[in-house]
Amino acid sequence: MGLRITTNVASINAQRQLDKQQSRNDHALAALSSGSRIVRAADDAAGLAISENLKGQIRGIAQARNNAYNAMSLIDVSDGGLNEINNILIRLRELGVQAASDNIGEVERGFLNLESKQLVEEAERIAQTTRFGNMKLLDGSGEELEFQVGAFGGEENVVAYKFNADATGGALGYDSITMEDKSSARSALETVDNALIKLGGIRADFGAVSSRMQATVSNLDIQYENLNAANSRLRDVDVARESAELASSNILQQASIAVLGQANARGAQALRLIS
Repeated sequence: MGLRITTNVASINAQRQLDKQQSRNDHALAALSSGSRIVRAADDAAGLAISENLKGQIRGIAQARNNAYNAMSLIDVSDGGLNEINNILIRLRELGVQAASDNIGEVERGFLNLESKQLVEEAERIAQTTRFGNMKLLDGSGEELEFQVGAFGGEENVVAYKFNADATGGALGYDSITMEDKSSARSALETVDNALIKLGGIRADFGAVSSRMQATVSNLDIQYENLNAANSRLRDVDVARESAELASSNILQQASIAVLGQANARGAQALRLIS
């Protein structure tokens, strides 16, 4: 091949190779610094589309999981109030047994009746004031609640629960409790027993829903973990591979620079012949 000075083909080739290695180097640096295998959409257009869809689903599942936890919190607050009312009813039963016996006098029975009235008022107050945010929970004013526990919009992603818990004295019957005498104290025992049965039914209903929500959260946790793993395989950078790519591109880039220098020197060799 002769010596030419107008067109340096070797230099052009070396420049092309240098540009190629520079692009490899830039991509490896961008991937390693961002932690993402897909730096540009052109790197993997299909993978990027799938990954973005998975990201939306993952974020939706995370929020659905929070919704389920909030639903469990609502039930826990309700059950906490019912637990205190249950303790009050047990104390009322204890007072009723004591007041129904002749081993105390009328004065002592009056004291027991005074305590029972205060306990009844407190139970009613708890039922009327137990709230979750602005929602009253135990006064019977609840309605059907819907909890979004899925990442999509279908009805299968909603848990519906008819929230109509009523722990007021009128609903459970404890508002009529009095212990003024032995007869009323014995009647109070039956009233308290019936109220405890009704209260137990409400708490059992809460427990069933809470158990369902726990299963929902467990399922969402599994989905969240597996979808993140799938998205990681699509999106996350392989550090070992990109490090090797970076090292390779650095070496070839230096080689291209050296070759480019030699190619550019060919013109000088041609000038020697002229001179």
